[in-house]
Amino acid sequence: MAKVKKAYFCRECGYDTAKWLGKCPSCGAWNSFAEEVIAAPSSVPALVASKAVEPARPQKVQEIECGKTVRIDTGNCELNRVLGGGVVPGSLILLGGEPGIGKSTLSLQLALTNNGMTTLYVSGEESAEQIRLRADRIGINNENCTVYAETLLENVVAQIDTLRPDIVVIDSIQTMASSLLESSPGSVSQIRECAATLLKYAKSTGTAIFIIGHITKEGTIAGPKVLEHIVDVVLQFEGDNNSTYRILRGIKNRFGATFEIGVFEMTGKGLKCVDNPSEILLTHYAEPLSGVAVGATVDGVRPYLIEVQALVSQAAYGTPQRNTTGFDARRMNMLLAVIEKRVGLKMFQKDVFLNFAGGFKVADTGLDLAVVAAVLSSYFDTPLRDGLCLAGEIGLSGEVRPAQRTDQRVAEAARLGFKRIIISGYAPKMQQKVEGIEVVRIHSVSELAANIFERQTDIED
Repeated sequence: MAKVKKAYFCRECGYDTAKWLGKCPSCGAWNSFAEEVIAAPSSVPALVASKAVEPARPQKVQEIECGKTVRIDTGNCELNRVLGGGVVPGSLILLGGEPGIGKSTLSLQLALTNNGMTTLYVSGEESAEQIRLRADRIGINNENCTVYAETLLENVVAQIDTLRPDIVVIDSIQTMASSLLESSPGSVSQIRECAATLLKYAKSTGTAIFIIGHITKEGTIAGPKVLEHIVDVVLQFEGDNNSTYRILRGIKNRFGATFEIGVFEMTGKGLKCVDNPSEILLTHYAEPLSGVAVGATVDGVRPYLIEVQALVSQAAYGTPQRNTTGFDARRMNMLLAVIEKRVGLKMFQKDVFLNFAGGFKVADTGLDLAVVAAVLSSYFDTPLRDGLCLAGEIGLSGEVRPAQRTDQRVAEAARLGFKRIIISGYAPKMQQKVEGIEVVRIHSVSELAANIFERQTDIED
């Protein structure tokens, strides 16, 4: 009887060792090693390729011929935007997100889209009947979509080689297992082996493969970190289960720009593309309200406007509360300290609550001016001027610094009908004038109150 061979793998980076270690020598993570059962090298049959591939030869840079890559239109404008214009044939794309966020729905919509492509949807988590029920709800528009419920990698590769689809969806990589390894599905060795096999097949045949990945409680993609290094594109699906809006964010993209976002709305018939996020993030009130400001932000290369809501009230207890939703709490504390020091308001006696409309999470420092304006509006219980938008970063000295892509922010505010926008006075001169909007430049946060209210507000201690 052959002796069972075991090894220890790091869950973070995939580093393997014959004995357990407290700290990974590769990535430095503590207590990340897990024992996996692997097959002995002599007992592992060689994985024979379906067709012989001619070995590559070294080439000089100037001799390499560059052909124009024709991308596959997914039929989804937001997904095309994040991917950089469509799917590149032969690419391996990883889609991660929390449970119930809509990963399988988005992938099935991709497979059912009528774009003239043949697709194969491989499900390791759901039966074919469950997929049919979801497909009836979404709408079957692609007659060339094949569903295959299987978890053995060798069978999946054989079916892909037989059907030769244009796009393959694997749901999910944690359920796939190879017979070459004796470890259970979802282990570090199985995920690494399955991903490497799929990558090799995608590159050799030009088949685009989407793989869905689970995430851990920390929000990172489950499995070894080497999984993210193997794939060509990493997409992160974000959103709140209590909200109907979802954000698809590009974390890594070898064929396009990173940190591009796509916005979706979850409906009864699947995910619907949101072409103009500003419309869903702005609320039209019957009368002006205090504590509400509109900020112009940029996520990746996409500008949009978002509503900032603040509530400032007298602290009922000794220690004031500081609660934020969608914004960094430490950054808000810094801005409150700047208001207290540079403007003279006693914020240490106030409870401050901050919220972004739509449940969005924004890390753009260019929203500092909008946050401070909302806080000042709630502090004085006075609404801001009608048609006002803000974009600027605030430093510790109270200076208003230029926000990135200020020109795009101003143009987006003008397109949505805003009449006035406040930006940094240190921002460079705009390359072209935007019609229909007044651009106000300020240099310090102490100048903000005089420009955001209808009348001059006296700031008293």
